[in-house]
Amino acid sequence: MRRVVITGMGTVNPIGNSAEEFKEALFAGKNGISLITRFDTSELKHKVAGEVKGFDAAAVIGKMTARKTDLFTQYALAAAKEAMTQSGIAGTLESDRIGVCFGSGIGGIETLVQDHKNLLEKGERKVSPHFVPKMIYNIAAGNIAIEYGANGPCTAVSTACATGTTAIGEGYRTILHGYADAMICGGSEAAITPLTLAGFGNCQALSDSNDPETACTPFDKRRSGFVMAEGAGVLVLEEYEHAAARGAKILAEVVGYGSTCDAHHVTAPDPDAKYVAKAILDACPEGADLSKVYVNAHGTSTPLNDKTETTAFKRAFGEDAKKLHISSTKSMTGHMLGATGAVEAIASVLALMNDTVPPTIHLEEADPELDLDYTPNTAVQTPLEIALSSNLGFGGHNAVIAFRKV
Repeated sequence: MRRVVITGMGTVNPIGNSAEEFKEALFAGKNGISLITRFDTSELKHKVAGEVKGFDAAAVIGKMTARKTDLFTQYALAAAKEAMTQSGIAGTLESDRIGVCFGSGIGGIETLVQDHKNLLEKGERKVSPHFVPKMIYNIAAGNIAIEYGANGPCTAVSTACATGTTAIGEGYRTILHGYADAMICGGSEAAITPLTLAGFGNCQALSDSNDPETACTPFDKRRSGFVMAEGAGVLVLEEYEHAAARGAKILAEVVGYGSTCDAHHVTAPDPDAKYVAKAILDACPEGADLSKVYVNAHGTSTPLNDKTETTAFKRAFGEDAKKLHISSTKSMTGHMLGATGAVEAIASVLALMNDTVPPTIHLEEADPELDLDYTPNTAVQTPLEIALSSNLGFGGHNAVIAFRKV
């Protein structure tokens, strides 16, 4: 059986524009949620988000590329650059043995909104010739493949909020079954716009609070909805023997992937949690010592999700679920939609590498129905061997990926 390891990681997100910045902020419990600065929110109900801060696309990926790409692709290319640099894999494989599995929940919606405005106000000649290749959601995957000459499998996936996790899982399977020896995997999102805020808000998914300190409160009794965020995460997955032979630094091993569907409702998770639990068990290595397992939960801060996830952990592990170290890093970053699973996979690997459980910040008021260890407010140092990253998406998509310390 082929083994799959991680040799590179890169991210752009609300609490760090590199994996190292992310690590420091993650363990410090930094809050990346703030009042929106990108546009006027005076007429909007929802005024907070997890914005990426201090990102200079031209400096990272070049002026020409930045001009021709939507922000979600810019984030993707920046994260891929960091991950590929760390991995050092470039030039070590035939080009058709390295591929891409990368996704987005929404794609280039900033481009869509702007060019639709141009069409209505100025006519069709003012719609950019770059409109379509900036907007389509597969284009981040395509741009990554072009940048690194990856001629192997190139797939764009979208499973809503589970996208980043699904992309890593499918990339893992691609290497496991011999279709490639390395895969550049992850997800990206840049969807903080008045339109998306109104859309998610009107379907009652967003937090009722505009206070950055109380808007996102996963597993807390006060939780009322999620906070939109943006960013990207990229992991370079590699077949173990190839990585070892070239002397690559191995960050963690991918040891399981579970993918199921509730087939229940377009937005609400199935409260029975049967198929979330199945995805967890499909991913988690058999016989794992649960006292040394970290779970980066989906933990969106919605009333239904946090209760359903808690039910799923109990269905999967019974009373032993109380041994798990669980946290929601969305309490710090907000919900990055299609990028969230990839960024949270990086958080999970960082937890393993540092034997440190990131906190769930803003967890102040216990909910009697949620009685597991959610690591409130302060990071915890403890021996860890396995990390699970769980994400659930609109449409009933459930994806869980498992990592082992090396």
